[in-house]
Amino acid sequence: MDRYWKGFLPEPSVRTVGDMECVLADRDGVELDSTTPLYYMYRDLAMNETDREVLSRQNIRYDITVIPPVVLGREYVKTKGHYHPDTSSGIGYPELYQVLAGEAHFLLQRKDLSDVVTVAASAGEYVLVPPGYGHVSINQGKEALVMANLVSNQFESEYAVYEEMHGGAYYAQKKKENGSGNVWTQNPVYLSASPIRALSARDTPELDVMHGMTIKHGMGIYNLVSESADLSFLNEPEKIMGVFA
Repeated sequence: MDRYWKGFLPEPSVRTVGDMECVLADRDGVELDSTTPLYYMYRDLAMNETDREVLSRQNIRYDITVIPPVVLGREYVKTKGHYHPDTSSGIGYPELYQVLAGEAHFLLQRKDLSDVVTVAASAGEYVLVPPGYGHVSINQGKEALVMANLVSNQFESEYAVYEEMHGGAYYAQKKKENGSGNVWTQNPVYLSASPIRALSARDTPELDVMHGMTIKHGMGIYNLVSESADLSFLNEPEKIMGVFA
């Protein structure tokens, strides 16, 4: 973590195999012990008191998540998945991610499954999770996936749908024996789901989300904190609804 964070680092929250059993494609096919850690979440970070004040004033949290490469049965390791509630405007809270190392595949889905999207992002690239979309982050690579995110601290994530439905609408899995590559397999608990739309973070090279500032792939996400950028769109998404069109 020293490569990605120079400030005080609290103990992480840890998701184990046991925590994740309810969302896995093949819970019986996982050979790892239920206490085995799968990923680590370092939440509410700030490099110094000035940055802490910037985040606190805007009701924003900065987190880092580390997902080592693991295959669970045939399924690639992933986060548990959750939705965000709506803001007072009736629009869901968005979330901004940047991949710091490795390659991420974000599985985004509307609750009514009218749209299911995968977004591939490599180190330095940003992904903006739109209002109304649940999301899962997946590490299909051979190295650790390290991601940072900026998100409102004014809500609690909603995990219930993912827990009840045994994960997202699709699972990212290795192909069966004698096959090569990866495959998206529909979760059979969902009676219907839109076909996956596959995108790359490069499909949106710039994000115009703040007054006088454009987020470009490669610029450090923590600069948005240390340079006191306007992050109000994370609590007031109505300001940038055009970005989500």
